[in-house]
Amino acid sequence: MTWETVIGLEVHVQLATKSKLFSGASTAFGSEPNTQACAVDLAMPGTLPLANEQAFRYATMFGLAINADIGKESVFERKNYFYPDLPKGYQTTQLEKPIVGPGVVEIALADGSTKAIRIHHAHLEEDAGKSLHEDFHGMSGIDLNRAGTPLIEVVTEPDMSNAEEAVAFAKKLHGLVTSLGICDGEMSQGSMRFDVNISVRQPGGELGTRTETKNLNSFKFMEEAIALEVERQIDVLESGGSIQQETRLYDGDKKRARTMRSKEEANDYRYFPCPDLLPVIIDDEYIESVRAQMPELPEARKARFASEYGLNDYDAGILAGDLATSQYFETLTQRTDDAKQSANWIMGELSAKLNSEEKSIGQSPVSAEQLAGVIERTKDGTISSKIAKQVFEALWQVEGDSADAVIEAKGLKQVSDTGALEKMAEEVIANSPKQVDNYKNADPDKRPKMLGYFVGQIMKASKGQANPQAVNEILLKKLDELL
Repeated sequence: MTWETVIGLEVHVQLATKSKLFSGASTAFGSEPNTQACAVDLAMPGTLPLANEQAFRYATMFGLAINADIGKESVFERKNYFYPDLPKGYQTTQLEKPIVGPGVVEIALADGSTKAIRIHHAHLEEDAGKSLHEDFHGMSGIDLNRAGTPLIEVVTEPDMSNAEEAVAFAKKLHGLVTSLGICDGEMSQGSMRFDVNISVRQPGGELGTRTETKNLNSFKFMEEAIALEVERQIDVLESGGSIQQETRLYDGDKKRARTMRSKEEANDYRYFPCPDLLPVIIDDEYIESVRAQMPELPEARKARFASEYGLNDYDAGILAGDLATSQYFETLTQRTDDAKQSANWIMGELSAKLNSEEKSIGQSPVSAEQLAGVIERTKDGTISSKIAKQVFEALWQVEGDSADAVIEAKGLKQVSDTGALEKMAEEVIANSPKQVDNYKNADPDKRPKMLGYFVGQIMKASKGQANPQAVNEILLKKLDELL
């Protein structure tokens, strides 16, 4: 039986304000638990919230970036529910009149095509605290530092039809909010969290019953969770069962999902207008002042990278899509004066290492300045490209503060001494009579490929430190003398 997948996302984007949405408490990450939750955040008697203007400015920036309608009258409601990390017993959010109305985000797919993902709206709300389960031996701890942190919840239409599209949208959104500077994008710290609504249906049929998988904090986990849930729903339906509307959780370490609770409807939350907060009015002058301060966005940066650095469309898109990556690239290119090599290293060795350890580029142990040293020493012939990877690995393991220091400490300088290389070549030729005969008797057009054996033997003997170009020249000369 053929099935179609329908996916919509709700994305919680923590705003990079210094204080919370309704109080002056700090939003800094990493402080001791429960040291940044003030009386306002806990809704203690006699306290009154005061809206943070910077949060409205950031939300407006996001709305302008996706060509959305900006809500000129923004109203807060109370969403009532009980949860241990929600000390108020309600969350102050927006329902009827959100700050950002309908907009669109265009994504690029692997086949080169594009797709427009409609944004239903994005609303401002305060974050909850955090439940901690790891260190309490059968109990949970509550850290309220995050309670009251401002975020926008970006709600899409159900426009995505597979995990590839959902991840492409999530990455595009990540690049957008980090480029705007409204969010640091550190998913491991909860700065962006994805709730994925998934249903399946017969092609062209009515929408199926959806489930929501909450709080996914990596692109990888999102992809895995979608695949698992789509497979589960199809199995249930093809076995004659029915899908229950519910909220689910995905454990990325165990690669398992489970039911969390039945899915609530809006009326279960007993929304009502917040009596402590007046409507916030935004006028055209405010909107235009925000527009005038908008930074360079990913699409504009992509065009600039292609023009300024001569990158192809694909490379420019990857490097420009994320602010931290683009800053790393530009710093590296300024140091090396070689955009292509900089792009190759970032998209190759660096990205592979970051992905294997699930780190963001902002968490890279190797700075752009350090990597520039590796590229420079490769270009001036101090080390070979193979040795360059060893130097990079050593820097990653923090075995030196610069490429030069690692090269010196490990004795990795490339051997370019002609006399030493000639001696190695003579020894390899003398110890390889069969290969020499094959070379002498081969068609001249095939000899360049056969040179690889001799080069490999010299590289092995020199532990990879022989200068490949010099080795090739010396071997050609000596083997041609035998013809």
